[in-house]
Amino acid sequence: QLQASGGGSVQPGGSLRLSCEASGPTFTFTAIVWFRQAPGKEREFVGALRRGNGATYYADSVKGRFTISRDSGKNTVYLQMNSLKPEDTAVYYCAARINWITDYRAARNYEYWGRGTQVTVSS
Repeated sequence: QLQASGGGSVQPGGSLRLSCEASGPTFTFTAIVWFRQAPGKEREFVGALRRGNGATYYADSVKGRFTISRDSGKNTVYLQMNSLKPEDTAVYYCAARINWITDYRAARNYEYWGRGTQVTVSS
């Protein structure tokens, strides 16, 4: 139901845009979130979109560099990543849930997941 794409390899300072397309049942996700997981590390929150009011939330590590946006017509959410750093290297996942919750940063709270897409930042 979720399909993430757009990963690749870039040099430090470069940009990538990831896409997360929702499909399948006609219910509406109210929370669409990006997580990432680097080798040997736990999955961590990157950013979230609350579809009801369009609010976005970001981890401190990406704030000011990453931007979440959506194309309602395509049922797609994007993660624009600028000024990429080597520490941004990870597999990126999009996740969603039907109801918004206050603990939106915890991966355990999401029942719908897309297949990850690899982002590698290296010179």
